Amino acid sequence: MTEPEKERVETAAVTGVGAGVGGAGGATVGVLELAATQGTVTGLSAGMAIGLGAVAGAVTFFLGYKAFRYLTKPKS
Repeated sequence: MTEPEKERVETAAVTGVGAGVGGAGGATVGVLELAATQGTVTGLSAGMAIGLGAVAGAVTFFLGYKAFRYLTKPKS
């Protein structure tokens, strides 16, 4: 496996982990939202909270990984 392929695989793995973490956080928010409003909020808005959490987590982890790679890249 070449270096660019390895980097793509690492990036995909980090983004996947971020999506999982963000989805878990979004699920927590969605469930709390449903419990707190006693039925005035639909499952759709809870699902949106989960989805947005997953997207936010994936983006955050991706950008953090890119920053880490930039800072640790050997200077030529």
